[in-house]
Amino acid sequence: MNNMKTKRIPSSSLSKEEIAVRKRYIGATFVTCVVLALVGGTIHVVQLGANRMAELKASGGYDREDPTKNIRAAGEDLFRNQQHEHKATHKITYTLDEAAALLPSKQWAVLEEAVTVPAGEFDMGTDNLKTDAQNRPAHTVYVPEFYIDKYPTTNAQYAQFVAQTDRRVPLNWVEGKFKPDKVLHPVTMVTWFDAKAYCEWAGKRLPTEAEWEKAARGNDGRRWPWGDVMDTKRLNNYYNVGKTTSVFTYDNGVSPYGVYDMAGNVQEWVFDSFEKYKDSDAPSVIFSAKKVVPSKDKEDRKAKMGSFINTDKKYKVMRGGSWKGDPFSASSYHRGYAWPNSTSDFFGFRCARDVQPKNI
Repeated sequence: MNNMKTKRIPSSSLSKEEIAVRKRYIGATFVTCVVLALVGGTIHVVQLGANRMAELKASGGYDREDPTKNIRAAGEDLFRNQQHEHKATHKITYTLDEAAALLPSKQWAVLEEAVTVPAGEFDMGTDNLKTDAQNRPAHTVYVPEFYIDKYPTTNAQYAQFVAQTDRRVPLNWVEGKFKPDKVLHPVTMVTWFDAKAYCEWAGKRLPTEAEWEKAARGNDGRRWPWGDVMDTKRLNNYYNVGKTTSVFTYDNGVSPYGVYDMAGNVQEWVFDSFEKYKDSDAPSVIFSAKKVVPSKDKEDRKAKMGSFINTDKKYKVMRGGSWKGDPFSASSYHRGYAWPNSTSDFFGFRCARDVQPKNI
């Protein structure tokens, strides 16, 4: 059998009409390939967008266990907390024995652990122009030796406090008690005044802003407690859980001194008022606490609408970001702030104390 071979027809033997047909065919083929590539790319982008929307819905800024009770307008928590204070519902809460029985004695001891942060200078703040103005500039601060609690204050610890002092319970404790599965979660819905009172009751105090930042980032100027690269597996932040977690959860995200949850979970009250750093380029207006003046319009008042005006009061500083915040607000140098009587389901705290001088 003879092998049949296809002979290529030289283009010189084609007529002008045949050449024109081939050019149109090649052009149509090229356009088709381009269109298919664009369609494929569009489908890919749409799929990425759909995946992103699903991720955001799955990790939204509210407790997914009951979103209808946690979706509120700005300032609504403050309003609800004021109403809660006036109702004095704190009378229904744990007895002393019930509070003591929330955890075994060994776990109580672990929660009370503190770490020593040695005396010395560290770089506070940042020169990063992409961060919020109140975080600038970087500057050297000396901090004496101090102790800081290894973990944020938990619901269990706060239950002992309210049982012994008859203080008002947090707003999110249903009928005066928290859900049993939240026993090792940080206490939330506490004001700066609540946090300060707890620390004093425990024989401690709120950490200063400089102490908190040094405990979080150490002496090498790192951005987050573990380093300079964001890793959402090391903290409870906007992109993962959607509610508070046990204070023992993120042992891979501890600070250089071994302190837990200094990024994410809850934003922590510190002692200081919100003041401008020396040589800061931040506008002074942001450091003046604002208050809401109710609208004169009747319908707006029904909707709890108003306008903000400056006051001569000061906010209190909050540190560490939260389960609701973005990764950048969890930067160790980032300064959050709020009215000291504000509360929210992502406001918490931890305590510190001085190192007693040794007897000579």
